Amino acid sequence: MYAFNYHRPASLADAAKLLGSATDGKFLAGGQTLLPTLKQRLASPSDLVDLNGIAELNGITVSGGSVTIGATTRHAAVAASAEVKKAIPALAKLAGGIGDPQVRNMGTIGGSLANNDPAADYPGAVLGLGATIHTSKRKIAADDFFTGMFETALEEGEIITKVEFPIPKRAGYVKFPNPASRYVMVGAFVAETANGVRVAINGAGPCVFRHKEMEAALSKSFSADALKGIKTDPGSMNNDIHASSEYRAHLVGVIAKRAVQAALG
Repeated sequence: MYAFNYHRPASLADAAKLLGSATDGKFLAGGQTLLPTLKQRLASPSDLVDLNGIAELNGITVSGGSVTIGATTRHAAVAASAEVKKAIPALAKLAGGIGDPQVRNMGTIGGSLANNDPAADYPGAVLGLGATIHTSKRKIAADDFFTGMFETALEEGEIITKVEFPIPKRAGYVKFPNPASRYVMVGAFVAETANGVRVAINGAGPCVFRHKEMEAALSKSFSADALKGIKTDPGSMNNDIHASSEYRAHLVGVIAKRAVQAALG
């Protein structure tokens, strides 16, 4: 690990100021990707600005038909929240299945979304529920936030402050995890919301995406049988040492049906 300057600001304004004055600064949330990268000397930022000392970025509130989660809230806190379990059980289940206990007790929702790893869980929930990402500068709809592999709509110096999830009529999340790392090889978050049915597929492709054909079928009949015969193009799937693109395309159909079944209880 290369040497760097460490800062722990107490406000968003101070965090933005510190990053702006750094030669090559990075924000630190849970550090689940950033710290291993630094340890392997694959990056050498001049400054790390730790966001965990900013009180307003942490916590969970449920009101007005939505669940709002602060950016530095740990996965374990979301999984254990009685309010989240009652309002959006699928979201609590998703959080409880991320990585292992060490990851769940350090990783944050804001860090996960800003990193946008193809194998991350939270992007599926955000896109599947049609959440709104609040930042230090604006609000970004889920459909506009994820732009590509490890890429988002966030601008330089922009900080995720919280994520607002509308409470759906019902929702389900199922993933096929890598047996060693428990990262998502294929995941499906299915939700029946006030604005219609949404199906988000994560892990399968370079970036989380909505499966519009499945959404149309489930809008007519919210049942696993409605997805029979729907195929996914292998050409748009990841192809690596963990699974071929053809296998992932097949899994999309299998996992999506299970997610519908989970939503139906």
